[in-house]
Amino acid sequence: MQECMAEVEVRAAHNVLEACAQTETMERVVFTSSVTAVVWKEHRRSTATVDERDWSDPNFCRRFKLWHALGKTLAEKTAWALAMDRGVEMISVNAAPPTGPQLSVTNPYLKGAAEMYEDGVLVTVDVQLLVDAHVAVYESPSAYGRYICFGDAVCRPQDAVKLARMLSPNSSCAPPPSGELRVIEQRIQNKKLSKLMVSFYAGRHVEENDPSMQR
Repeated sequence: MQECMAEVEVRAAHNVLEACAQTETMERVVFTSSVTAVVWKEHRRSTATVDERDWSDPNFCRRFKLWHALGKTLAEKTAWALAMDRGVEMISVNAAPPTGPQLSVTNPYLKGAAEMYEDGVLVTVDVQLLVDAHVAVYESPSAYGRYICFGDAVCRPQDAVKLARMLSPNSSCAPPPSGELRVIEQRIQNKKLSKLMVSFYAGRHVEENDPSMQR
């Protein structure tokens, strides 16, 4: 991915939000962004935790050629600006990469994975949780703003080895020597989404057990 692709993402975000603004029946827009639009900036380890209030710094992303992060950051900022200007109700889901066969070493999200690991912000998400999160933020009247979506934080050496084996099944990734086993402090939080998902799953449970509420 190159810098020109970041410009393509920005144009795409603008066009989609403009189309939504012109659709009278549009109730709410759920914009899928990325964790990479949150975690990259100067002095990023100076804060105790990272959450949905943080933004990646475009200049930092350009300097280190983090094009995926640049595209996601600028596209999301563009979407938010247009949504506010045109009165579109929008919520963003800043997602970690979903685990599974589709996740490979070529995924642009993983540019800088070693640094994310050391920063305590390397995360992944199960596809089902990602789907449920999109449904939850769309259907929950109380949902607002940005939501960081991840299920697993890669903070232990064995977690890193497991992820490496998933990315390259044919490679041999041996666990590090016991003397090098250092647990990284998790610095990224998704408490806002977790709270929403508790209510969402509770409501779904009630629906499933009450025939009168089933669609």
